[in-house]
Amino acid sequence: MTNPLDLPFDTDEMLAGLKPWIETESPTFDAAAVNRMMDLVQHELAALGARVERIPGRLGLGDSVRATMPHPRAGEGGILLLGHMDTVHPIGTLEKLPFRVEGDVCYGPGLMDMKGGNYVYLDALRKLLAAGVETPLPVTVLFTPDEEIGTPSTRELIEAEARRHRFVLVPEPARPDGGAVIGRYAIARFNLQTRGKPSHAGWQLSEGRSAIAAMARKVAEIEGMTTDDCTFSVGVFRAGQWVNCVSSVCDAEVLTMAKTQDLLDEGVARMMALNSDAGEVVMEVRRGVTRPVWEPDQPGTMAMLALAQEIAGEIGFEITGASAGGGSDGNFTGALGIPTLDSIGVCGKDLHTLNEHILLDSLVERAKLAAALYCRLGA
Repeated sequence: MTNPLDLPFDTDEMLAGLKPWIETESPTFDAAAVNRMMDLVQHELAALGARVERIPGRLGLGDSVRATMPHPRAGEGGILLLGHMDTVHPIGTLEKLPFRVEGDVCYGPGLMDMKGGNYVYLDALRKLLAAGVETPLPVTVLFTPDEEIGTPSTRELIEAEARRHRFVLVPEPARPDGGAVIGRYAIARFNLQTRGKPSHAGWQLSEGRSAIAAMARKVAEIEGMTTDDCTFSVGVFRAGQWVNCVSSVCDAEVLTMAKTQDLLDEGVARMMALNSDAGEVVMEVRRGVTRPVWEPDQPGTMAMLALAQEIAGEIGFEITGASAGGGSDGNFTGALGIPTLDSIGVCGKDLHTLNEHILLDSLVERAKLAAALYCRLGA
């Protein structure tokens, strides 16, 4: 049998394959754009001989792609490769952050989070198939469209698919030290709205009750609740259309991260307690999507980490394992108790910014890791 660490992975070849992925911009809220990305990956999976299904999107979001890779026991539960194809970068970001290589770094929107990892783990399957290597377990690939907004439309799909499998691989970007994630903190989202009373800001300012001013005061209060173990962040603030009008409606969105379920429950209670219809400005708080705590140190996941560490040692690098914030679809599979290894994708920096980039050396390194994991899990 071919040693998966000897497969002919090539950085330039992977960069050529990644370029159209990155240049197919796919922000979550643009379903048509996400679906163009799904078209691209669906074609590549079909070219590998996979049985590919297109699962229609819902809630106004994009489609998902599920592929059953060629295998004598194809369709049986084995290894699930789980990734998202949506990004936080709006259409047009390529003008400011073009796909480009500079020295030992490659830049591009969504390259680190998480198209780079998805591509690398798919390339490992491509090389294994080309070499005629049969993995011990069949592999299923599931790419989804909505992770960046908390996975509101595909959580049930992910959980149902994961339950059929023995192992889940999530090639989200590696932690800053190159390590994997073996547990994740809980995440909750909230939608806030203040409603006041409109008036002409120049003529009858005193008659109005500003929803913007009320929300601004709440922003300071909410972010002031942050501790090391439970954080509160206001990431969206929308209001106003005319500067000469006292705004009667203001909307905001809040993200809460907590290290334990008890802390999350406390954080949720504090946020919901902000609901108020007393006074002249109403504050409404609605709870949005939630990612459950994925408790670390589960035996199945720790065994996966030990295997990854053994493989990494053979390749020539180290992988640590730790619980982390940030949230991913690994929260769902890990919380179900399914052995899950997360953040085993490419190494890089500045995800979600106009400086998002990966380290070129991590492409071949992580492809070898992926190929060996496919070949040794379940062996």
